[in-house]
Amino acid sequence: MTNGPSHVVLVTGASSGIGRATAELLAGRRHRVFGGVRAPATARPLAGVELVPLDVRDEVSVKACVEEVRSRAGRIDVLINNAGVNLVGAVEETSIGQAQALFDTNVIGVLRMIQAVLPAMRRQGAGQIINISSILGFMPGPFMGVYASTKHAIEGLSESLDHEVRAFGIRVVLIEPHYTRTNLDANAAQAEGRIDAYAPQRCRTAAAITHNTNTAPEPKVVAEEVLRAIEGPYRMRRPIGQAALLSWLRRLLPARLFEPGLRKAFALDPSSKGAFTEPRTQS
Repeated sequence: MTNGPSHVVLVTGASSGIGRATAELLAGRRHRVFGGVRAPATARPLAGVELVPLDVRDEVSVKACVEEVRSRAGRIDVLINNAGVNLVGAVEETSIGQAQALFDTNVIGVLRMIQAVLPAMRRQGAGQIINISSILGFMPGPFMGVYASTKHAIEGLSESLDHEVRAFGIRVVLIEPHYTRTNLDANAAQAEGRIDAYAPQRCRTAAAITHNTNTAPEPKVVAEEVLRAIEGPYRMRRPIGQAALLSWLRRLLPARLFEPGLRKAFALDPSSKGAFTEPRTQS
């Protein structure tokens, strides 16, 4: 989508973090923004943003939210799928119930929203669906394996969907942030089954993730990329910051050159301190 009249935008998970920063920034650009939150009555107000009840885990709630936005604004031009939760722990430690709950929010929740907005977008012959992915959508995330798998799923869903809907004037965008200073990691659920054998690595990795999150850019950086996706030229994948370099390295370097830097970034070896350094290429 290009510069022009303001768009009607629906942002999921708008109560905090990236969703809140995005809703606030877009409203400041005179777009009409609806922020989906679980409890509008208790959510902190956002200037210029109309809060609407939304639980992406509930199909009834999703359909009611989309209908309410349409009844107030007449259309939805842009859907931003931001709502999501995290889960920390080894794959073996993660219960099936936890994995199912994570997928229900991070993947099925996105699917519910997409299916709710697409019929009207097809009729109006235009629309944009922006999915907030992650660097973990194209890289492994040790001790966040199930969370990373949800983001890998979003990447595949988005690419496939874009091929299906572009003939109707609808395009799909993937926003791929690196670490961002939000409460997503601080409030992340922990895997239910603690296994002592993983404890040393888990602790080192958790410390590296906490350090990188605490020193990461604010959510506004991601919001600004969303704004560029709406108002600027179309580009499907939009990695942010160091994610752009890592995306390039991941595609071009063989695993034997890329993996040492990855393992260092997640402090998977006892001597690692968790700072990513670019893998060396052979001269």
